[in-house]
Amino acid sequence: MAEENNIFATELSAEELAKQEAMLEKHEKSARTRKFDSPTMKKALSLFCFLFTVYHLVYAAGLLTMVNLWHHSIHVGLILILSFVLYPAYEKASRKKVAWYDVIFAVLSLAEPIYVLARYNAFMSTGFKPSTLDIIMGTILVILVLEATRRISGPALPILCIIFLLYGLFGRYVPGIFMHRGYSWTKIIQYLTIDIYGIYGSSIKVSATYIVIFIIFGEVMNKCGMGQLFNDLASAIAGGTKGGPAKVGVIASGLLGMINGAAVAVVVTTGSFTIPLMKKSGYTDEFSGAVVATASVGGQLMPPIMGAAAFVMAETLGVKYSVIVKAAVIPAIVYYAGILFQVQLRANKEKMFGLPKDQLPKIGGVLKERGHLIIPIAFLVIMMFASGWTVLKIAFWTIILTIVVAELRPVSRMSLKDIYDAFAQSARSTVSVAISCACVGIIVGVCSLTGFALNIASAIISIGQSSIFLTLLFTMVTCMILGMGLPSIPSYLITATIAAPALVKLGIPDLSAHMFCFYFAMFANLTPPVALASFAAAGISGGNPMKTGWVSVKLAIAGFIVPYMFVYNQGLLLDGVTLLSGIWILITSVIGVFLISVAAEGYLFAKVPILIRAVSAVTALLLINSSIATDVVGLALCAAIVVFQVANAKRQGLKIAF
Repeated sequence: MAEENNIFATELSAEELAKQEAMLEKHEKSARTRKFDSPTMKKALSLFCFLFTVYHLVYAAGLLTMVNLWHHSIHVGLILILSFVLYPAYEKASRKKVAWYDVIFAVLSLAEPIYVLARYNAFMSTGFKPSTLDIIMGTILVILVLEATRRISGPALPILCIIFLLYGLFGRYVPGIFMHRGYSWTKIIQYLTIDIYGIYGSSIKVSATYIVIFIIFGEVMNKCGMGQLFNDLASAIAGGTKGGPAKVGVIASGLLGMINGAAVAVVVTTGSFTIPLMKKSGYTDEFSGAVVATASVGGQLMPPIMGAAAFVMAETLGVKYSVIVKAAVIPAIVYYAGILFQVQLRANKEKMFGLPKDQLPKIGGVLKERGHLIIPIAFLVIMMFASGWTVLKIAFWTIILTIVVAELRPVSRMSLKDIYDAFAQSARSTVSVAISCACVGIIVGVCSLTGFALNIASAIISIGQSSIFLTLLFTMVTCMILGMGLPSIPSYLITATIAAPALVKLGIPDLSAHMFCFYFAMFANLTPPVALASFAAAGISGGNPMKTGWVSVKLAIAGFIVPYMFVYNQGLLLDGVTLLSGIWILITSVIGVFLISVAAEGYLFAKVPILIRAVSAVTALLLINSSIATDVVGLALCAAIVVFQVANAKRQGLKIAF
């Protein structure tokens, strides 16, 4: 059996699970939910969550059809109810029972979709003028969304929304290019809550369809043991090599992040096993935490699933899923290659060894035990590329197939209670992302109403003096600031609305612009001063949070460079290239990121002199740029660096090994 000797296959005790939960709550506000004492309340909440999931599954399967506004309003209403039931209003409020005012909030949340359904025909009528009650209900909806977001994600996003609302009201008093004629509260509320441009617009459409369905898929996969499969495969492949525990952490966190899409949750799940092993093998506290943080965040870069990000981007751009996946392949490989190269170089420098072979599973045993769980993922990918089905229909049948396939082996088999629990947990896991998407809808709506996105695009270009590089630099900073403390998908939606138009205006293709914004919105989870994934990893490793954040930045250095490169060179996104050209670009890019790692770690067979580190960094950029001239020069310089370091190691009597 694969689990007999696997040091990663330990079943977590109740105490260890409680520690994981406490760690998650400490670093992610959205995990701090109520824990009810009343058995009746627990059962009622669980049933509500289960029905929430069933509703979305039925809608995804096409068994239930309705106009978008109805579905979006129902989705928001259900999410708001869960928000006020699950999340207390303030830190010291009771987490054992629902406060009286939360009951009122929940009732108002239920009233909102009912009101939309009742007034739908009036809303859609030609020449519609909102009534006083329409504006009151719309105002209540905005207040409910802001309050729910404050409870779940903290004050940053609601404050940003309030600033945008004030901008919509008083834009006539704003100096410079951001001035607009100003809009009445009636017009703003109509636009945000009655039309399909604000709260019920594109961001909540993504939440009510792709995000919720792939969260359900992830929870079902977790329940049947996919996380253990990833751990086992990672430890079987890399555990016995130099720096084995760190490589296991990279692979396992990346694979789980691809399915889960929630970086902090992945850090806590995989880091609980891998970080202690990394520390025992000799890695520092900060490096151990940073490895898991960077790999967990990068899961959303990795095809074929990309933590639902691919579907969000495809919907936003109006392109096929396969286009996003194809474009993401080389950047994702380069990102993870950069992490693994640094792990390997650090292991060589510190003379570390792998884990004992007798404590690691065999690949054959792992696949025999849990390999059948790969079938649903293969089905998902094949159907995405080969069928004419919608993404939602494919996702629905993938979930059904997962449940069926899990029955093939006792180790993955789920009881009816397990399935029920997975469905109920799916609703809970959806709340934080969905409410952020609803709140983002306010920002997107105001931007659309006032033309703010086009104005800020002009401002960014003006500051960058029409230079593509400077505009990219300012866009990167904008994306990382807007992405601080937010889930990556809402962060991408904000940055795609506000920052991407600046790049498109300079002639950069839409796909490159959106990929650029997504990368840097996601990296906000790694970068101090607000680096949720890095801080969570530091909480497990015992390292300094800020130092862990900066080590994470160093490990993810390839990810910070590659977005600039695929803007200048579309070949990195496999746009308009042949198969052979694509393979060549991949090879040179990986060699380039290897040289970046050499420059970052300062080691290759022996300590690398500072001048050679600088040459390595420059050479890396030449190779990642991928033109014939730069490739020839880059490969020649790479060979020279390797020869120099071999000679350097021999002079010091060091063994030549990688």
